[in-house]
Amino acid sequence: MCNMDYIPRYTRLRDGLEIPTVGLGTFQLIDMDTTKSVIKDAIRIGYRHIDTAAVYGNEEMIGEALQEIFSDESFGVNRGDIWITSKLSPGSQGYESTIYAVQISLAKLKLEYIDMYLIHWPGTSGLDPQDPQNKVNRIESWRALEYLKDKNMIREIGVSNYQISHLIEMEEYAKYLPSVNQCEFHPLLFTKDLVEFNQSLGIAFEAYSSFGEGNLVNGNYNFPVLEEIASKYCASIAQILLCWGMQHGAIILPKTSNTNRLVQNFESQKITLSEDDMDAINNISLTRTKRFIWDSNIIL
Repeated sequence: MCNMDYIPRYTRLRDGLEIPTVGLGTFQLIDMDTTKSVIKDAIRIGYRHIDTAAVYGNEEMIGEALQEIFSDESFGVNRGDIWITSKLSPGSQGYESTIYAVQISLAKLKLEYIDMYLIHWPGTSGLDPQDPQNKVNRIESWRALEYLKDKNMIREIGVSNYQISHLIEMEEYAKYLPSVNQCEFHPLLFTKDLVEFNQSLGIAFEAYSSFGEGNLVNGNYNFPVLEEIASKYCASIAQILLCWGMQHGAIILPKTSNTNRLVQNFESQKITLSEDDMDAINNISLTRTKRFIWDSNIIL
């Protein structure tokens, strides 16, 4: 099963645009030289999708890297070839604050438009999770994103960390439903109901923390079934986890600053797991579950 050819995968969004299924996550890239080096390496490897956020503090660094890439013919890409996603800080919820935040992101990224902009979190910084103002603010933020989409400043709009309850309420107030919902997703947090609910609304599911914040690949959590499947496909456990996510219909956003792992993550697209192997990985969550990042179930 080794040495398989592959074509990079794309996921069609509700508006008909296609987003590269394998993106580069950039959380914790906070050094200018490292960030620029990782972005450039990723583009040379074949990545065409970069995911950032206002709270990551690296939009300006990514913008610098992109300008250097677009002006260097050796990369062979232009602006239209690269998909850029950024996200609204939980501290910027509200109509006017959202418009201002997007303008700041555009300036830092040095772009005329952003391919996709997400509400990063259904709550607002400083508010109690059960404060009804959380809902008021995210409705206003969404209306601002709809306005910016209509103005062609953003091509696609979406959400992150939204639970089923948050999506149900969007059906009541949204002019446009989200193109994506980006959430933590891995075999220890196999949120099948959430994935299927998104898909039932035509919302693409994006997975972050595919490695459980590294715990599923660094030895902190050992599952012999993952080792056995990885050996069967001549792959790393990381590649198997990414492939598992993609076969559940997810867009994946692995992050690393290591060039060899950048290649491995991108080449996870070579693998297609059997139904039995998918079931075996799914069943990990029957005996153990773990959420490593934010739990938005607490947000009213």
